[in-house]
Amino acid sequence: MEDIEFFDICEKEQTAATPFLEQEKDDDDSVTDQFWNVANQPNGHKIGEKSEEENKIRSKDASEGVGEDSDSSGEIQERHMNNGNNNNNKTMKYADRVQILNLRRNLNQLDNIAKEKDLTIEKAREELSACQLRIEMLTKERECTETKIEEEKEAGNTAAIFRLQAMHRRLCAELGNEKDLESKIALMLKENVYEMWQIEIEQGKFGSLRERLEQDEEELERQCKERAEQRIQKEKTAAQLAEQKQQVGKKKEMEAWEAYERRHQKVVEDAHRNHEKAVQFLKKSMSRIRQKEAKEELKTQEHMEKRMQAVLSLKNNITSNRETLRTLQVRDKAKALEAKKQEMKMRGAILAEGGNVTKEIFLHKQRVELERQKQEFTEQQKSRKIEIVARILQEEACVEKQKKHQARAEALRSQGKLPDSLKWRIKTWQYIENACEDPARAVLQKSWCTPSACSLVDDKSSSVVDFSEKALQDTIRENDDEEANETLVEPEFTGLWSQECNLYKMPKDETDPKPLGASKMERKIFTENLEKLRSGIIHKQVVSGHEFKGCPFYSKPSLIHFKDFDVGKTYKKKIILINASYSVNFCKLVGVSEHLKDFINIHFDPPGQMSAGMSCEVVVTFKPMINEVLEGKVTFLAQNGSFSIPLQCTIKRCVLALDKELIDFGTHVVGETISRTIILTNRGALGTRFKLQTSAGDNGTCTTAKSSLERMVSPALDGITSEEKASSSPVESSLYENKEQVSPVKTEEVRQTYMLGESQKTENNLGSSHVEQLSQDALITKADLEAENAQSPVEPPPEEEPIEITLGKVTEGEIGPFSSIKLQVIFTPSVPGDVHAEFEIAFDNPNCKPLHFSVIGVSVDVPVWVPNPNVDLKICMYDRLYQDCIIIRSRAKAALRLKFEVCKELSNHMELLPKTGYIQAQSSFSVQLKFLPRHSLPEDAGKYFDTETRVLEVPMTIMIADKTKPIEFIVHAIVTTSDLEISPAEVNFGYCTIYEAVQTTITLTNKSILPQEFGFVGLPEFVDIQPSDGFGTLLPLESLNLDIIFKANKAKEYSFELTCKSEINRQFKLSCKAVGVHPPLELSHSLVKFAATALNDVSTATLYVINAHVSLNRFTHAVPRIGKGEIAPVGPTSFEFLVPEDSPVTIMPSVGTVLPGKKCLIQVYFRPVLSEQLIREEAVQMLCREDAQRTMLKKIHESEMQKRKDETVAGKKDGKKPSFAAFRQPLRVRSSKHAAASSGFEPPKPEEIKTNSEEYIAAQYSLIRNFTGKFERYIIPCFVASGDIDEKIGSENLKYSPYNTLYLELHCPAVAPSVVVTSNNGKNIVNFGEVAVGHRIIKRITIQNISQEQLALGFSILNPNGPFLLVSPVGTLEPGENQFLFISFCPNESKLFFETLDIRSIKATLTLSIIGHGVAPSIACSVEGEVLDMGYVIAKEKVTSTFKIQNTSTLPLRYSIKLESLSQTRDKEQQRLPFFITSPPGRTDFVGTQNYSGLSVFNIFPVEGVIEPGKSQDFTVTFSPDHESLYYSDCLKVVLFGKEIAREIWLKGAARNHMMFVEGGDPLDVPLESLAITSPMSEEAAKGELEEPAKSLLLSLEYIQAETSGTPAVRELKIGAIRTAQFASKKNVEFSLDSLPVLQQKGFTIEPVKGTVDRGQIKCISVSWVPPADFDPDHPLMVAAVLTLKGDIKESYKVLFIARVVCT
Repeated sequence: MEDIEFFDICEKEQTAATPFLEQEKDDDDSVTDQFWNVANQPNGHKIGEKSEEENKIRSKDASEGVGEDSDSSGEIQERHMNNGNNNNNKTMKYADRVQILNLRRNLNQLDNIAKEKDLTIEKAREELSACQLRIEMLTKERECTETKIEEEKEAGNTAAIFRLQAMHRRLCAELGNEKDLESKIALMLKENVYEMWQIEIEQGKFGSLRERLEQDEEELERQCKERAEQRIQKEKTAAQLAEQKQQVGKKKEMEAWEAYERRHQKVVEDAHRNHEKAVQFLKKSMSRIRQKEAKEELKTQEHMEKRMQAVLSLKNNITSNRETLRTLQVRDKAKALEAKKQEMKMRGAILAEGGNVTKEIFLHKQRVELERQKQEFTEQQKSRKIEIVARILQEEACVEKQKKHQARAEALRSQGKLPDSLKWRIKTWQYIENACEDPARAVLQKSWCTPSACSLVDDKSSSVVDFSEKALQDTIRENDDEEANETLVEPEFTGLWSQECNLYKMPKDETDPKPLGASKMERKIFTENLEKLRSGIIHKQVVSGHEFKGCPFYSKPSLIHFKDFDVGKTYKKKIILINASYSVNFCKLVGVSEHLKDFINIHFDPPGQMSAGMSCEVVVTFKPMINEVLEGKVTFLAQNGSFSIPLQCTIKRCVLALDKELIDFGTHVVGETISRTIILTNRGALGTRFKLQTSAGDNGTCTTAKSSLERMVSPALDGITSEEKASSSPVESSLYENKEQVSPVKTEEVRQTYMLGESQKTENNLGSSHVEQLSQDALITKADLEAENAQSPVEPPPEEEPIEITLGKVTEGEIGPFSSIKLQVIFTPSVPGDVHAEFEIAFDNPNCKPLHFSVIGVSVDVPVWVPNPNVDLKICMYDRLYQDCIIIRSRAKAALRLKFEVCKELSNHMELLPKTGYIQAQSSFSVQLKFLPRHSLPEDAGKYFDTETRVLEVPMTIMIADKTKPIEFIVHAIVTTSDLEISPAEVNFGYCTIYEAVQTTITLTNKSILPQEFGFVGLPEFVDIQPSDGFGTLLPLESLNLDIIFKANKAKEYSFELTCKSEINRQFKLSCKAVGVHPPLELSHSLVKFAATALNDVSTATLYVINAHVSLNRFTHAVPRIGKGEIAPVGPTSFEFLVPEDSPVTIMPSVGTVLPGKKCLIQVYFRPVLSEQLIREEAVQMLCREDAQRTMLKKIHESEMQKRKDETVAGKKDGKKPSFAAFRQPLRVRSSKHAAASSGFEPPKPEEIKTNSEEYIAAQYSLIRNFTGKFERYIIPCFVASGDIDEKIGSENLKYSPYNTLYLELHCPAVAPSVVVTSNNGKNIVNFGEVAVGHRIIKRITIQNISQEQLALGFSILNPNGPFLLVSPVGTLEPGENQFLFISFCPNESKLFFETLDIRSIKATLTLSIIGHGVAPSIACSVEGEVLDMGYVIAKEKVTSTFKIQNTSTLPLRYSIKLESLSQTRDKEQQRLPFFITSPPGRTDFVGTQNYSGLSVFNIFPVEGVIEPGKSQDFTVTFSPDHESLYYSDCLKVVLFGKEIAREIWLKGAARNHMMFVEGGDPLDVPLESLAITSPMSEEAAKGELEEPAKSLLLSLEYIQAETSGTPAVRELKIGAIRTAQFASKKNVEFSLDSLPVLQQKGFTIEPVKGTVDRGQIKCISVSWVPPADFDPDHPLMVAAVLTLKGDIKESYKVLFIARVVCT
């Protein structure tokens, strides 16, 4: 510790000086290196323990270190002295300060060593003095012992002599040890003193240096202070500068703030001024708005008055019309009666003539009807003639007016410039139109425009012309209005129509539903009344604080759809309305849409109030009268609002479609015929007739090339959409259909026409600049076309072109509803080139639009062609030759010379043979293709080879003589490798013992995309490859795992190669290495296969560990070694089996030692159990299943309740009383409500399931019952080490090699048990717990046969002398049967008992573990001793006392309290002689005086109960005597379990009739009341007197006389006062003792002699006796005195003192 403190001081000093050293660290780097060299000098002083020998060594090292330090310090001193004079006036350098620090460190180190050495010398001297003192003491003791030995020898006491001689030998040995220790301490002290002298000499050498060092340190401190002052000054200067900067910054901030305030003030003033101006403008605007509103209000009122008048006139007209209708109806009735009369007359006439009445009447009616129709037809013809003439006249008038307007417009346009007045007029009209635009005008303006307006636009007069056109349009519009006013139509009721209705637009606010002519206030009142009216019908539905929002009822279906109806038929649909609100609601039918009332009929019976979720039915009947699509809705009203259901009625339609819009025939040779089909499908319910034809202008001709004209025209037409095409003019449609056959001249015309039409169409959107751009484009295009026409004349088209695309047989027909038809298209190429045709399918149904589809194809015409232009070589491997034959055909009429060429890139890989050949006319020619791909193919092929997909596409060329166009065909191939990859390339099996096989896995990968066969050939005898012995087939790019099994046959190093061959005889090598190991030990069995073992059962296997190594001669037999290493030594060899944790396997013994030539028995136990994780997961699943079942039951109950509720409601409607069964089920559901699981059930995590919970036990029981079997395989390592494990001490380990490890393989099959325990939650442990010794407990265990067979059971034998007993064994168990086993436990001693009971059957054994703990009951009582004294009490009063009994055992104690006085054997015991007569060794009768009343004197509560372990029970004892006696007593017994008496307590007490008592002295009578001395005066006489006769007390004292002195005899008398409520007049008791002088004379001392005692208190009178000088020991001393007590009465006691002397 001293050395540590020394180094800490040095470090603190160096740390304190570090800040000053760092200031000049950069000035002198060389000096810094010197500092570190000096600072890291080795010190001789080291830290060690404080033992004496180490102190010697350390002192020598310290002296050597001091010598070294002195040498270094001497050098420092010389340098320091040389530089001392120069350092006085100059600042010390960095090196000087380092030297000062090092010198101070060395001096401090020397001083510390001196102090330490001084302390060591002091300790040595103290130890030396103590040792000398012990030597003196031992010398004295030895001399004393020698003296005693001599004395005992003289006395002849042999035992004492031997004892003293042993003591003398011990003292001599101790004395010798102390002298040796003294010499060692003296030698050590001498050495330490010598070393101290040396240290003092060294200190003397450094005296002058120490003084100089102190001066240098003072100088260094002074310089540090100066530097600190300079630094402080610099910091003050910097602080002043910073403060100045801060002040400048604050000043700038104040200036900026003032500028900001000025700007803000200015902005506020400007805002005020602007606000005032805005207020003025706002007032003016508001006044204008109010005036405008007032005018509009006046207009509205006027209009409303007109409407009211019109309505009144309408009402009058309706009234008059009704009267007219009544008149007409009466006239019609009269006519009908007259006609009937005439018919009756006619009938009578016909009958009279004998004709056919029915026929004649029918013919008469037809004649009348025909005449009426003729008359009506004549009238219609006349009216139509009049209308036609009127229309002709109107049209002529219109034509004349248009001519006049056109002439006027021409005159305006021809002027060029308009006068200024007209310009201003036009501008005024434009402003008026912009200010108040009329929608009717806009419509008229859009509907009429001049066709040639755009073509007459000029740059200078375009705007003027526009204005003039507008003026013309206004004029035309006025004329049109006049014509409209001249209409011949008249209103039905006069005054209803007005002339201004065409131009008047209803204001928006007039469209609101309000009373006619109402003001704002009236509208407000009307709205409030309407809301009040609605509030009476519609209520907000609020349930539990949530307002229902949304549709109150849902309908199924949500749309009422009558699809594909026929007129005249009736259709019905039933919909269901479901109450989707929160609570009870009702539903009322409002009606259907107005236009559907003639066709739709709703049958709806209002159900009244409906609960949430209830539903009702609505029947909708639809009877169509017209064939039109109808849409509307059915409206209902609910309590919280109205809702509607959409209704839709659709007619039968044709829904036609094609499966494709383009048919591509591909490329074909001229002369072939190809056909394709297209399917026309009708998905509608209405059939129609169709016709397939070519589109207008499309003849299916071939187009070989496009002219430049088409290329220029087509971009201008590409931007037109299909809608524009459909709405364009016939010129435009012809342009689209014939855009590939347009001549240059016609193209220009068409193009101009198109541009003109476009300009007219976009006249309102495009400006003049856009029109100019189009016209410029047209001019440029025209110029280009003329130039091209001049350079290349156009050839006229052929007169007749062959039709290559034709239709099949079916071109028209009928397509029915929901059917399809196949249409055939035939392609017959006749001219080389591209063919395109457009076809159209037209339908008779006008609502069905025509369908279009296109057909394209390509035809080629060459003299020579390849029938198979794509030669596919499939998949090819590198370095393999592939050949194919290519057929070439000729359609020429002469022989042709062919030349076959291969591209240069593949000339080294591919070849065509022959290279030149002749093909005969209209024949074929064969060419041989050879392909030998090499590994350089990817680099050589270049663009023809795709490295990712490895696809090769090579174009081959066939050159024909005298032909410029070659024939090409393509050779396709996928090139792949034939490599097999073995991973890893090298296998190292490591160390393998000769008793085992090592397996490693390699991966054999087929790099090819072709399957390859492989096989490992030439395998050595110690290698095996599986599966299939190393042979097989690899699919493309497949990887196969192969197991290589290596089994060493002897201890050596192995190095070999395995060869794998493919089907093309390629070889692939695999390098292998291994080291064979022969371990010192071997196992008799390396593989153990257990029999099928039931869960919780045990299977045992036996094997041996053998040590066969007895000789080191390697030539006679194989010796244990690792490879070619050293041979293992002959001797005991140890082993250890390492069993994995949580495995069902146990090995006994797992550690041991085997001697050479011996073997050790090993037992392996297999006990399968279920894992805790599996049981927890099963418990979670069971909880989930239970929750699902509860939820399902709950839903079933709810559905039943709902069903019964519906039945009840239906019964009430029908007037039937609901049965009692309808109410019984809901009660059961209500009672099981708490058992139902909530919908938000969250299963616990498996980790949360505890092992002692019911869920865990139930899951374990379920898994055992449903266990289907399990197979596990374990490999247990056995480590081997040379040596005996028993000879190793502590934690020392044997040296072993991991390569000598043996392995034991275990196959462990587990099956379900046949017999299980069903009681105690399926546990196989019968735990009796803690049972009191001598008591017997019986437990019942239930076992069940869960197998399908009858089982005969056998039982193992329990220990006959043990506490366990099988009461009732079972013989047989039927399948599924339960039987009971009764086991009893009766411990005979206090300890833990454990036995196993095996229940054996044919299939398995069930082991029951029986545990019991015998416990001896023990208690602790708070009563000290065996007596509980209740004290004195007034007779007929009560006193209580409490004591506690604690259960100190570990089991609950059942106790009972019994009194001896209440014992059943009490009568027999009373017949015996009293104990004072028989004089037994101890008193056995504890029962004393009892009450006269027969009641027990002592009462105990509680009498019986159970005390838990560690708990305590309070017992209350009540003492209630009924008369005076001093001998009340009883015996209290604590009985445990009704048998064992754990504790006996003697209860005693005394009763007095008076409040005072005296206690003490020797007994003068017997404790039996019948034999006790009684007072001759009765209690009644005593009550009459205040003084009782004197009682006697005997007090004997014995003075013990010893040899030298004696012990005084002391006795005590106790005087007490009983605490009682009686005797209120007397509060205390007075006592006094007379004859004191006589007693003192006889040697008695009494204190106190008199005094008082308070109630409830006791005072002691101490009596001591010392024999006086004249005492005769042979005659005892007897003295009498009177003790007087005064309480409620006065009592006197005659105290007889007897004293004697006893010698010891």
